[in-house]
Amino acid sequence: MDLADEQGIDAVTMRTLAKHLGIEAASLYNHVRGKDDLLDAMTELAIGEIETPAEGTPWKEAMRRRAISAREVFTRHKWASSLIDSRNRTGPVSIGYVDRVLGILIGAGYSPAQAAVAFVVVDGYIYGFERQRVSIGTDGDDEATEAAQEILEAIPDGGFPNAMKVAAEFAATPFDTDAAFEFGLGLILDGLERQLGSE
Repeated sequence: MDLADEQGIDAVTMRTLAKHLGIEAASLYNHVRGKDDLLDAMTELAIGEIETPAEGTPWKEAMRRRAISAREVFTRHKWASSLIDSRNRTGPVSIGYVDRVLGILIGAGYSPAQAAVAFVVVDGYIYGFERQRVSIGTDGDDEATEAAQEILEAIPDGGFPNAMKVAAEFAATPFDTDAAFEFGLGLILDGLERQLGSE
């Protein structure tokens, strides 16, 4: 995980990891079967860092805290969201995590099928938001302002007036990714709450 944090997930090869640890690559095979086994273990560790609030926490607050915690994990480990999303998550940590989240939703009154859909909807938002953040390269307010400035410079005079207005806004006032994330998350959770109340 340290190697991936420092150099990116593509740097995680058996040879590079062995060098990073100061051992022979063959020694790693005493601990993992290969790179896939290693990536699965990294997935388990990253998922294990995501908070799932204690039983008794109101479902909406629990889902909000879980989503914010996932974003914090993805900020610490920039590789984690894409790795988690691409792996077969059948390890005990992953299954336990899914079980706890489904338990929160079923405990709130959702049927098992509705709980699964609600889980997918919230996670789709979390992972989609993370991918968008990574794709536009905004790791902080300064980078977001720079990205907006680059967009402004790329727009020809008189062209794309709506994009120009938005880019000008964010070039002057940094885009608050945390506020944007929580705004969208609130909309989703409010919609799920309305759906639950209408059953």
